[in-house]
Amino acid sequence: LSAERAASLADAARLRTELDECRRNLDRYKDATGKDLAALEAEKATKSVLETRTKAQAELNANLADQAALFKEQRDLAESRAEKNGLELAALRARVAELELALQEAETRVRDGEVVRRKLHNTIQELKGNIRVFCRVRPLSSEEEGSRGGGGGGEQQQTDININNRVALLSVPASGEGKALEVFQPSKGGTNTATDRDQKHNFTFDRVFSPEAPQEEVFEELSHLVQSALDGYKVCCFAYGQTGSGKTHTMLGSQDNPGLIPRAMHQVFETAQHMAAAAAAAANQQGGGGGWKWDMKAAMLEVYNEDLHDLLGPGPPTGKKHTISHDDKGNTTVSHLHWVDVADADKVSFLLNRAMERRAVGATAMNDRSSRSHFVFTLAIEGTNASSGQKVKGLLHMIDLAGSERLDRSQVAGDRLKETQSINKSLSALGDVISSLANKDGHVPFRNSKLTYLLQHSLSGSGKALMVVNVSPALESLPETLCSLRFAAKVNACEIGTAKRQITMNK
Repeated sequence: LSAERAASLADAARLRTELDECRRNLDRYKDATGKDLAALEAEKATKSVLETRTKAQAELNANLADQAALFKEQRDLAESRAEKNGLELAALRARVAELELALQEAETRVRDGEVVRRKLHNTIQELKGNIRVFCRVRPLSSEEEGSRGGGGGGEQQQTDININNRVALLSVPASGEGKALEVFQPSKGGTNTATDRDQKHNFTFDRVFSPEAPQEEVFEELSHLVQSALDGYKVCCFAYGQTGSGKTHTMLGSQDNPGLIPRAMHQVFETAQHMAAAAAAAANQQGGGGGWKWDMKAAMLEVYNEDLHDLLGPGPPTGKKHTISHDDKGNTTVSHLHWVDVADADKVSFLLNRAMERRAVGATAMNDRSSRSHFVFTLAIEGTNASSGQKVKGLLHMIDLAGSERLDRSQVAGDRLKETQSINKSLSALGDVISSLANKDGHVPFRNSKLTYLLQHSLSGSGKALMVVNVSPALESLPETLCSLRFAAKVNACEIGTAKRQITMNK
């Protein structure tokens, strides 16, 4: 026990010595730092917090380093792609430059081709003749169908007479490029057998349309002349024939089956828009100032009892009348005529409906809505190409003539009689003009009628003209049919010279 006690005392003495040493060290630390034990503990706590923050920052730095490495990889990949895209972009730019050059060359060829097209188009029209004649045979009416007998066969389609002698025998082409027409005049016996027909009349025109020919087929031939108006020529198309032969149907048609005038308007505006777009594209490609711009104006009038009536405007001032004048440049002017700016076919259609409401019509024994005046529709076309400086001025006349009548058939009196006499007189004046042109007379009597004076430049060689002679297949109309066909044949034989294009170049 005394040994253990001695050891314990020795340990206690050592611990006291260490404690004293610690106290001396603490006193020395306190003397050196001026801090006590509480401050030391606070320092330790702060150190622990700092160590924790340092560890967290180290982890954050490690994450940032990983992200930086990822971003570097992405940057390297992007730079690689950019370099590849740069090469592709350079190749695309070179291809675009090639295509732009090819487009410029193509646009140049288009413009050159347009010039060639116009020359060839108008050369073809001149070879066909600057005054052309179409013949259109209207279908039988329901009354005429009721008196119709058996028909012929073969490649020609025949409209024939039988029991009641109501239908003349016409041999017309069923389709295609038909130009021949035969009219069979039955003998006075009226049996109309193969041996009883004592006369056959043959006619040849630029085109002959059968009763089944649709409006589209007739307009297809006119469309070439409509293009000439856009090219800067004066173009005149008029429908001729006896009353009830289908002239107004040919020229105006109906809403569901439009005639030549509405179809011509659609072609004019669609073609003008196409030309404007094509020329603008070419001008923009070359840094030019633009392509074709079109200014179009429409006017509508009627020749009624040898007086001109404006169908769109208020007419001349009180006490004055419309007058017709011509200048030495081939331009025709009607005084006090109201012109309307038109930008599309719908506007023209609206104006046509308004004009038709004001046009003179009346009932006769031959037609319950007979046109009692000559209707003249005019479209003035002016086109300017800002890039080339080219300017064209075209004029399109579309005319629905009043029908010729025999007084014993129309059975008119009073005002209707006066109208008939005026109509026949003006049509007779038209015949005199055609005869003078055919005979190449030194003087052509254009002034004998307001109608012929109005159409002087269109018929005298500076323009292009088309006559559509409309005929009825009814036997009771055979004298008028033959008269119309003979007049049309005379027109077809006329040579009116070479049409002149109105084109200028702006300086």
